[in-house]
Amino acid sequence: MTIAYWCVLIAAFLPFVFTGVAKFSGKGFNNRTPRAFQDRLDGFRQRAHWAHLNSFEAFPPFAAAVIIAHQLQYAQGRIDQLAIAFIVLRLIYGALYIADQASLRSVVWLGAVVCWVAMFFIGR
Repeated sequence: MTIAYWCVLIAAFLPFVFTGVAKFSGKGFNNRTPRAFQDRLDGFRQRAHWAHLNSFEAFPPFAAAVIIAHQLQYAQGRIDQLAIAFIVLRLIYGALYIADQASLRSVVWLGAVVCWVAMFFIGR
């Protein structure tokens, strides 16, 4: 399995990192009604929940880009580099979201988008 494919697996689990911050960084989590609990979050815990949701949104185009780049037999080293960069940027994105750094968060978000878009154009 390539590094990029491992990155797809990591990206699939990233939402759970952020929801873990939202759910387990304070009191009151009730697994019987997790959505009601999440609706009542505020502050950094609410932002962690939003990072969780955004991570689900970011996953499909990234996974598709990795798979398509592999199918087109693009340069494996470049695919791996872009996939690793995507993961690192998404971790930074989540940290910035939780820290309420909106402008910098948006720049990092764009960097992650550039990573998966670039996979469509890197060639052999």
